[in-house]
Amino acid sequence: MTFYDKLNRIWRKNNSMVCVGLDPDLKLLPDCLKLTEFPLFAFNKRIIDATHDLVCAYKPQAAYYAGQDADDQLKMTLDYLRTHHPEIPLILDAKRGDIGSTARMYAFEAFERYQADAVTLNPYLGTDSLKPFLDYTDRGAVILCRTSNPSSGEVQELGCDGETLFERIAVLARDRWNYNRNVLLVIGATFPQELGKIRRLCPDIPFLVPGIGAQGGDVRKVLENGLTADGFGLVINSSRAIIYADNTENFAAAAREAAAQLRRTINENK
Repeated sequence: MTFYDKLNRIWRKNNSMVCVGLDPDLKLLPDCLKLTEFPLFAFNKRIIDATHDLVCAYKPQAAYYAGQDADDQLKMTLDYLRTHHPEIPLILDAKRGDIGSTARMYAFEAFERYQADAVTLNPYLGTDSLKPFLDYTDRGAVILCRTSNPSSGEVQELGCDGETLFERIAVLARDRWNYNRNVLLVIGATFPQELGKIRRLCPDIPFLVPGIGAQGGDVRKVLENGLTADGFGLVINSSRAIIYADNTENFAAAAREAAAQLRRTINENK
């Protein structure tokens, strides 16, 4: 099964375009988990158990595990998802970008060591840095295009011959990089007009859309500008607004309600 196939199935099965970012910070976890042996995994497990029927993907951010000496808990989280909910895509948010044997090793890390379904990638080094990932025909390559952070325009809006850098990346993704039909583009919810421009350039490529929730992105504008012709095409990520909806022992129930509310908002405005 290709990554596109897996995504299309879960969009329809769960009637959802919600992606939950699994970015656990030990300092922000409920007190009831902080002294457990594997607190990040314990937190993630309860979030997953509470939300798995409401989502189309989970997206753990690798830095939250590497930075807290918890790579083992990242693998535990991915193993748990793959064992208990194999139909849900796992997007490893690592933003890799290098060339040659280093890129091949990063691809091995994402797809063989962690067995992720997809990984986020930085295209600044061009095709050489992406090909080791693109060549995995059953996995997704999620390429940064127009990101949600406020200063992204310092680089991404640079232009030549009437074309911005983010538009050039979109065209390359459409015409050169998607030879295995496994490319997604990262388009921030905080730039809905640019999202619409990229959708017109890439009518069929799925978009991973961060920036909803804590960053202030507007769901309705994302849908107006980003849906594909079949009414899907988006993986709308929310991290902090869901996983930290409550800081008591009832955090998982609160996360479920936050995820359910985001799904309702999306479906009511499609």
